[in-house]
Amino acid sequence: MSGSWEQKRVLVTIRTYPTPAWNGVEVSCTAGITDKGEWIRLFPMPYRLLAPSKRFSKYQWIELNAKKAGNDPRPESFHPDIDSIKIISERLPTKSYWQPRKDIVFPVKSHCLCCLKAEHDAKGQPTIGIFKPKIINSLIIKKTTSVWSPAQLARLRQASFFGVLPAQELEKIPYDFSYKFKCDEAGCTGHEMICTDWEMGQSYRQWVRIYGARWEEYFRKKYETEMILENDTHFYVGTMHGHPGSWIIIGLFYPKSSQELQSVIVG
Repeated sequence: MSGSWEQKRVLVTIRTYPTPAWNGVEVSCTAGITDKGEWIRLFPMPYRLLAPSKRFSKYQWIELNAKKAGNDPRPESFHPDIDSIKIISERLPTKSYWQPRKDIVFPVKSHCLCCLKAEHDAKGQPTIGIFKPKIINSLIIKKTTSVWSPAQLARLRQASFFGVLPAQELEKIPYDFSYKFKCDEAGCTGHEMICTDWEMGQSYRQWVRIYGARWEEYFRKKYETEMILENDTHFYVGTMHGHPGSWIIIGLFYPKSSQELQSVIVG
C-alpha cells in the first residue's frame, strides 16, 4: 500500500532518456537528493508532458508532494504529484569545479560500485548511489534498432493522462552507450554497464544532425576522452524496477579535474 502525501524539497541530479510506458506515455527516471540529505527517486515522471513552468533542469531545487510508491519496493522510490511541482531555484552553478553541487552530492557519495552492490545484497538497500570509478577503460557504442517495437509505439500513442501527446513523438536512439570501468576496491574484476543519461541521448540527437556520419568523433571526445582524461568523473547508478539485482548508470557527474586544470595553468 502506498503512503500518504509528503512535501519534499529535492535537488534534481538525475534524469534519464525517456522510455515508452503504459503509465504515462513516456517516462524518465528522475532522482535527486532531498534537503535532508537523502536519495529520492521520482517515478513516473512524464517530463515532456509537463507544463513549461514545471520543466525543471538538473541541479535545480524543486518542491513537490510525493508518496511512497505502492508498486515499487525500492525504499527511495516515491510517486510524484505532478501538479504540485514548483521550481524554487536557479541551477546550482559550476564555479570552483562544481563546488556548490559537490556540497550537496558528495555527502551521499559511496566508495565504489562493489560496495554499493554488497550493501544492497545484504540489506536490500540502497538502490541508488554515486561513486568515482578508479579507472574508466572505455566507452562502448553498440548499434541497436532505430525503430520502436509495435508494443512501444502503442504506449507512445496511447491517450495521455494530461489529455495531450508531446508535439513530437519520442525519438528512438539507435545505439546503446556503455562504460567499461574498474572500482577502487581490492578484488574488483571490472564492470561494463549501460548508461541511460538524458544528456547522452540529447547529444546524439543533436550531433548526428549537425555532423552527420562524424557524430561519433564528437561524441567520443566528450563522453570518452574528456570523461577519462580531463574530468573528475563520477557515475550515478541505480537498480532496475523489473530487475532489482541489476544496476545501470543513470547519470554522470563530471566537473573538470582540478589537477588537470592546474597542469594547464602551470604548463
